[in-house]
Amino acid sequence: MQKKILALVGSVAVIAPTALGTVGAAAATDENPPVTLVDGVTAPVYDYADAIRETVWVDAPDLDGDGQRERVATDIIRPRELDGSAKVPVIMDASPYYLSSGRGNEAERKQYDANGVPTKFPLFYDNYFVPRGYAFVAVDMAGTARSTGCTDQGGLSDIESVKAVVEWLNGDAIAYDAEGKTVNADWSNGKTGMIGKSYDGTLANGVAASGVEGLRTIVPIGAISSWYDYNRYQNAVKSFNYPSSLSRSIANNRTIPTDCSARLNWMNANDGDETGEYTDFWAERDYREGPYYDASKVKASVFIMHGLQDNNVKMRNASKWWEDLGEHGVTRKMWLTRLGHVDPFDSEREVWVDTLHRWFDHELMDIPNGILKEPAVSVEVAPDRWEHSKTWPISSARTQALRLHSDGTMMLGKQDRGTASYTNLGTMSENAAIALGDNANRLLFLTGTTKHELRVSGTPTVDLNVTHPSAVGQVSVMLVDYGRMDRILSTGDGAMTTTTETCWGESTAQDDACYYEMAKRIGPTELQVLARGWARLDGAGTHQVQVELQANDVVVPAGHQLGLVISGARNGVVTVDSSRNTYTVDLSQSQLNLPVSGPMSGFGPGKLTAKDTENLSPGTLPAMNRMVFPV
Repeated sequence: MQKKILALVGSVAVIAPTALGTVGAAAATDENPPVTLVDGVTAPVYDYADAIRETVWVDAPDLDGDGQRERVATDIIRPRELDGSAKVPVIMDASPYYLSSGRGNEAERKQYDANGVPTKFPLFYDNYFVPRGYAFVAVDMAGTARSTGCTDQGGLSDIESVKAVVEWLNGDAIAYDAEGKTVNADWSNGKTGMIGKSYDGTLANGVAASGVEGLRTIVPIGAISSWYDYNRYQNAVKSFNYPSSLSRSIANNRTIPTDCSARLNWMNANDGDETGEYTDFWAERDYREGPYYDASKVKASVFIMHGLQDNNVKMRNASKWWEDLGEHGVTRKMWLTRLGHVDPFDSEREVWVDTLHRWFDHELMDIPNGILKEPAVSVEVAPDRWEHSKTWPISSARTQALRLHSDGTMMLGKQDRGTASYTNLGTMSENAAIALGDNANRLLFLTGTTKHELRVSGTPTVDLNVTHPSAVGQVSVMLVDYGRMDRILSTGDGAMTTTTETCWGESTAQDDACYYEMAKRIGPTELQVLARGWARLDGAGTHQVQVELQANDVVVPAGHQLGLVISGARNGVVTVDSSRNTYTVDLSQSQLNLPVSGPMSGFGPGKLTAKDTENLSPGTLPAMNRMVFPV
């Protein structure tokens, strides 16, 4: 992008754009609005209170089968000063939650005046970015809030309804105002960036995987890349009829009464709860390698943010998305925190806003701020200890095969030719399964004490040869870090809302930019589950299965030991075997494949057993580092 510097005083630069050509079928161009840079980032020079606020309904195909085309409610806020004189890029958050459960930690909902003009946009994106020369667009996904249609739990209706808005912003679709008059997005330069947490970020993933023109970047936060990997785990089912249940709940409080019972019933009949298998139903909702959407179509850059302890949208959705995007040469960046399903705006506010600001400036304003020259990945490997790398998993991590032995040890070296058995107990809690001591309802294999710090980085797998007599069997596998230390706790996704409120952006009486911060729940624990995996085993007999655990990136301090727990049903999946049958593991064909960086020879002595851990000294971490990013 060629730019002309109009003025430069100290660290303040005023930049005017140079048009490079036409994007899309209408008036959208690749030019950028005039902006003021302060210390290398766009400064708030446009009046937020006087910004243009409007609603249009974007035309989309008939997505619910009722014979009528859909109308997708799209609320817009953009700088008034640039109306008619310059075109602006768009930051978009498409969501099913704007009138149902609300957005963000404070559950904000859209609000309108008596004439239907939007007066409040949830979250801080509008307050912060509109004064800096961006438009913000908040889209009601089809079947929710003020849009027509029916919800589809990640299927074609969800994605195509949002994709239509990106096309309209790029000049390739039609929209109408409240009176039914055609409205063009002649204020948009055709460059859109999508952002959002959870379902919102999932929509961003799906739209990017459609290959739609005009979508320049996405920032999915705690988002789904394959709905199968959200609802299933190697044919183990999260809960019965979940797709219809979620689709029904997000349609609450919509303003257009619609009978979607036929769609909900169709979901129940086709979601495959009975087998847990990956079927056409789930392929439609797969953005990594599905028949409609896949990673090879992604043209946008992708900035992934995910919690390593997210038990809602599990890490598999981020790790596999990251891997597939890399295979197709997509420009990538990623943050991984030790929290659960938490927005980094709430937990790492200052550095997150700074990073996001520079990301959008670079990707949507073409400002050469060097963000892509920085390490692509930043990982919180322990509470407030961050590591940065060019690749992920880290390049020094090597997969090591730890053999399982009948005396309860787990080590490098030769295999044990024996077997080990446990009695299935589907009602056993996870805490009971991972507790040290005798337990006939699970198997526990332990390494010796670590003499040096190790870093587990990547996706552990367990090769398991297991025999059972049940018509339908199940296994649960957990990798556990045993050793006392301060950790981020699982309660409340590891975070709690404080009484400290900070403001990020401009405010009006109806829409302020101030939000309560969250603090991490950090405390001493004796152990922590590092990774979980489940598998359904259809048919009695012997099964050779590789259970893929959730990816992680975490430091295991010296003085700790790792444990592998194998049992029946666990928290997080439906129990399919309620028997008290015996499961037998052939140790000669079973092992833990651990991606780890550090001296594995530090495990020792090799014969340490579960009871010995009662005398372990508490492990210690190196001095904690504040989250500092290169600039």
